[in-house]
Amino acid sequence: MPRAIGLMSGTSLDGVDAALVETDGRVVTGFGRSLTLPYDEALRRDLRALLDAAPTLAPDDARLRDAVQRLTVFHALAVEALDEPADVIGFHGQTILHQPDRRRTWQIGDAALLARRTGLPVAHDFRSADVAAGGQGAPLAPVYHAALAAALPKPLAILNIGGVANVTWIGADGALLAFDTGPGNGPLDDWAARHTGQAYDRDGALAASGRVDRAVLGRLMAHPYFGKAPPKSLDRLDFAAALAASGLQRLSAADGAATLAAFTVAAVAAAPLPAQPARWLVCGGGRHNPVLMAGLAAALGVPVEPADAAGWDGDAVEAQCFGFLAARVLAGLPLSFPGTTGVPAPLTGGRIAYP
Repeated sequence: MPRAIGLMSGTSLDGVDAALVETDGRVVTGFGRSLTLPYDEALRRDLRALLDAAPTLAPDDARLRDAVQRLTVFHALAVEALDEPADVIGFHGQTILHQPDRRRTWQIGDAALLARRTGLPVAHDFRSADVAAGGQGAPLAPVYHAALAAALPKPLAILNIGGVANVTWIGADGALLAFDTGPGNGPLDDWAARHTGQAYDRDGALAASGRVDRAVLGRLMAHPYFGKAPPKSLDRLDFAAALAASGLQRLSAADGAATLAAFTVAAVAAAPLPAQPARWLVCGGGRHNPVLMAGLAAALGVPVEPADAAGWDGDAVEAQCFGFLAARVLAGLPLSFPGTTGVPAPLTGGRIAYP
């Protein structure tokens, strides 16, 4: 069975996740090691600056060229640290702009450089074909979630809470529906950094010490995104204007954090699913936040558990996914589907850079 290393750098900008998965792109037969290589503060800061500048950023901008090289080398270091023999790498790169309604999605990273540095073929550019065909380009994990969950009771919902939160719903007949529910950790991370100097709200301590401002939460939940039918997807900064206009900034550090955590939960609870899942499995960094997990359990009314309860590595699922997708690119299998991105028909994608 082929061995694929998946690499993921999410919108939370915390570092590179790397994981090895044994797969032919259809079934998963085993796993290798996984790790997270945290970004140094300078690279994290520069990547965040690119997110803010991306709508007007020129492709030949010197800051962009520098960040692309540093980002790619950092991914090569993650592969080296993983120290697992592999046949292919799945390289997501770093999303700095996602505007599928304008047929735009932008992931930075130099796949050719990564192939040279690692000596392995690198599958990359997973989203652009889908967006060009009218799809949302996200989320891409549902086909991997379905492979992992093949033996689990359905209907099942798998929630990933990164910078943005997204859900995969798997019906009893295997039908897939997926979309971004709303903000994940992104706004709360930014709030914690601004008010505490910490990169995120560790253990939900700041949110747990505050009270939810229901008026602010109500204004945030009035955002037009929540009235759109899925499939639908978000850029990390799509709620920036709404957050600025909501009155959030007048709140204390603790109350603001509590309100942002409640916003993530309320957005998930409002997700328009075809049928009530029997169970929610939560992966990504957000599952480590007790305030989010308790809020989800209270709001959803069915069992809400970390993905680890199903025997998965909840910190590695997204990285494993891009190894799985790399195997699908090699096999010429579809990456996205009408129910996951809104693309008109199942669609292949991705490209391969060889050493």
